[in-house]
Amino acid sequence: MYIKSMVIDGFKSYCQRTEIPGFDVQFNAITGLNGSGKSNILDAICFLLGITNLSHVRAANLQELVYKSGQAGITKATVSIVFDNRDKTASPYGYEQFDELTITRQVVVGGKNKYLINGTNATNTRVQDLFHSVQLNVNNPHFLIMQGRITKVLNMKPPEILSLLEEAASTKLYENKKEAALKTIEKKDSKLREIDRVLYEDITPTIRKLREERSSYLEYQKVVREIEHLSKLVIAYDFTRLEEAKQRSKDDLANLESTLSDAKEKLGQLNSEKDTVERKIADLTQERQTLLGSALEEAEHSLSECQKMEAVAAGAASRAAEHFRTVQNQLRSLETQSTEMACQLADKQRAAEAAAGSEFKSLEEAALKAHEVLSEAQSNLAATTSGLGGGSSKHSGGLAEQARVAEGQRVAVETELRQLEMREKHLTSELASGEKKLASLEAKDEKGGRDVQKRRQLTEKIESLNKQLETLKKADEAAGGDEATITEKFNGQSREARRLQARCEELGRQFHQLQFEYVDPEPNFDRRRVFGVVAKLFDLVDQKFAIAIEVAAGGKLYNVVVDTEQTGKLVLERGQLKRRVTMLPLNRIRGSSIPAAVVNKAQSIFGADNVAPAISLIRYPPHLQPVMEFVFGGVFVCSSLDVARKVAFYPRIERKTVTYEGDMFDPQGTLSGGSRNTTGAGSLLTRLSEWKIAETTATEALARFQETRQVRDAAVERGRRRADLMEALDVARHELALLETNLRQSDTHRLRSDVGRLKNELDEVRVSMKTGIERLKEATKLVEEARWRVEHAHEEEARALREAEAAVKAARIHVDEIEAALKEKQTLKETLRLEADEMAKELEQIKTSLEQTRVELGNAELEVARNNEDLQKAKSALAEARKAMECQRKLADDVAKAIQTAKNEAGRIKEVISATGCEIDRIAHDLEVQTKESKEAGKKVGVERRRRVLNSSNC
Repeated sequence: MYIKSMVIDGFKSYCQRTEIPGFDVQFNAITGLNGSGKSNILDAICFLLGITNLSHVRAANLQELVYKSGQAGITKATVSIVFDNRDKTASPYGYEQFDELTITRQVVVGGKNKYLINGTNATNTRVQDLFHSVQLNVNNPHFLIMQGRITKVLNMKPPEILSLLEEAASTKLYENKKEAALKTIEKKDSKLREIDRVLYEDITPTIRKLREERSSYLEYQKVVREIEHLSKLVIAYDFTRLEEAKQRSKDDLANLESTLSDAKEKLGQLNSEKDTVERKIADLTQERQTLLGSALEEAEHSLSECQKMEAVAAGAASRAAEHFRTVQNQLRSLETQSTEMACQLADKQRAAEAAAGSEFKSLEEAALKAHEVLSEAQSNLAATTSGLGGGSSKHSGGLAEQARVAEGQRVAVETELRQLEMREKHLTSELASGEKKLASLEAKDEKGGRDVQKRRQLTEKIESLNKQLETLKKADEAAGGDEATITEKFNGQSREARRLQARCEELGRQFHQLQFEYVDPEPNFDRRRVFGVVAKLFDLVDQKFAIAIEVAAGGKLYNVVVDTEQTGKLVLERGQLKRRVTMLPLNRIRGSSIPAAVVNKAQSIFGADNVAPAISLIRYPPHLQPVMEFVFGGVFVCSSLDVARKVAFYPRIERKTVTYEGDMFDPQGTLSGGSRNTTGAGSLLTRLSEWKIAETTATEALARFQETRQVRDAAVERGRRRADLMEALDVARHELALLETNLRQSDTHRLRSDVGRLKNELDEVRVSMKTGIERLKEATKLVEEARWRVEHAHEEEARALREAEAAVKAARIHVDEIEAALKEKQTLKETLRLEADEMAKELEQIKTSLEQTRVELGNAELEVARNNEDLQKAKSALAEARKAMECQRKLADDVAKAIQTAKNEAGRIKEVISATGCEIDRIAHDLEVQTKESKEAGKKVGVERRRRVLNSSNC
């Protein structure tokens, strides 16, 4: 596709319609006088092609492209180009059916511009795609090469030329379309994610909620029907129950009245006993004050005085010892400081000597040399300025002489290169002859060929064996050591595992009642179906709850938990059990926990620290929840006896309670406990916890032992493998040594060595020739430069003058740097000397302080001895006073024990009185409740009878 003709109307300088025909297929040029509109034709073509950078068409905006910017009555600019489209191979995509394409672009002043393709309106994008499809992109940076940019294009680097080719081939069109498509995909993905979010966060939850509400409504209808049915059954049941309750209440009221009178009588007797015991306590207290008061006070006063004297003496001895240690530490510190200061002084003196040593002298010599270089550079500059020559006395004279010397060097290099070429030809001839002889010998000597092949095989075998040995070495390092190290570790872990296992078995023998042993009731029985004894299935949150939890569980601690009742039946019938056990099947057992409202009420009244459900004080796997609720579900654990009693009988709580010491209160009126060991050390659960820890430790030790055993077995196997490999390696090395000896003694080997030597020499000659060619090029370049300098002597003199001035400047800078370094070195030397003097003075002061401290240490040692003697005297007096005090205290303790015994009896009576009072309150409460229930039952029975009469009459 190419331009056949174009029509311009109102575009720039073309105020009238102008048609330009006759464009050639291959090459076109526009000629004419200045200002005739040559450039405007090119601008019109670029305008039609859709150029966006208007500076290339010498306009600031589209309005300026209209003739005189629309001020001459022409308000629009139109450019039409007729393209020849007969070559269908280069036709735009989608326009193959047209032999000609007429494309028009029109811009209106103050309006919009438009495109036409064959007289039909088209969008800007459509026109751009048309031109892009035939490699016409006017907006490419190099589509239009302006005047003055041709040289820049010719000097482009390869990456820039590649970019130019990509632009010419219009492959970047697809890059742009790809970027646009990716942006569209990203927008669509964002919208899709938004739709997914709305589905997930809004629509799906709403649907789920509606489904749940529908299920709830259906369940509600079902419950309403059940309520109607059950209400009828409840009415009948209530009537029967109330009849029974009414009769039972009469009997209970009589029993409660009798029990209440007995309890009140017992309370009177207990109060009488309490008064008797309190009088006895008062008499004993008065007796102790009368007989032992004054003697005990005197003994206590004497003991107090002796304690004060002992404390004063101990304080003085402590202060003296502390002073002695302080002086001793000060002496050690001064000795350390003295040693360190002496070392630092020696280092500082050595540093000062080093600063004034060879480096300082070398700087002085460098300064002298720098001054000499500066003087020589100044002389050379003066000589160059006066026209006496271009260099100093160290250089060869005259440019002609330099050219002659360069030519001589070039000739020498050429001669050497020719000698190397002759040497190469000679070595090549000898090498060809030697290789021919070697091939002939190798063809005749089959044994030699086999030996060479065998040597190669042995070499490969040795390399393979070495690699295998290296692999074994790395395996040893990864395993933590060689066989001996791992065996030692294995023996240590074996002893540790046996010790821990023995400890575990020793503890286990104390819990024979918790060891549940049975045989498999059927082949391939899965023992995971039997979980074990309840006591071993949970852990305590804190050991202080051990006694309470043990009492709360009671005999259920020894029950055995299984997964189903079938498993329990199998084990009981065929497990050959040695004792009777109770099975708790998980699928059948149902416990009852304390309602949350009751727990919250108890904790709000008595404090969360004082009362807690027993089940909350243990840890257990979630699947054992039914068993734990069955064992511990209805019990509270309380911190004290008083709290436990109040919680057990508190209205609307009334649950079993257990104290930390093991005392249990039952709302039915039962109290148990009092004789249990309250330390917790002998508790079953405490000792069981120790056994569990021992079992865990033994299991972990056994696992480590098994792991180390595997590592040791692998190390033993590697050791055997290593021995075999070493033996095979020694054999291979011996065979290789014998084979090498035989090969060295053969003619083939000697000839092969000569061929190898010739190859090496030939390689060296070729390397030398390559180097010689480079040297020849350099020598030729030097000759050419010398000849050029001879021809341009004046220019060379100017250059020599510039070089001489630069040399003087560089020499002066070097002198300044050397002198600055020398000055810095002198300052450093003086600084080090002064610091060494200061350190010497400090060392003398430290030595003086050291002598004074030694004298002070001797005095402190005498003071310590004197104070220790006073302390021993005070301790003797204190011991005598304590002995006298013990005698008096023993007499007082006898009386105090009698008083304490009486107080204990009084306390016991008070507790019994308190319990009896609680019992009376409970009986009174029960009596009130029974009376109220009896009345209510009578009323309800009457109501039910009237209802039945009414129903009968209605029927």
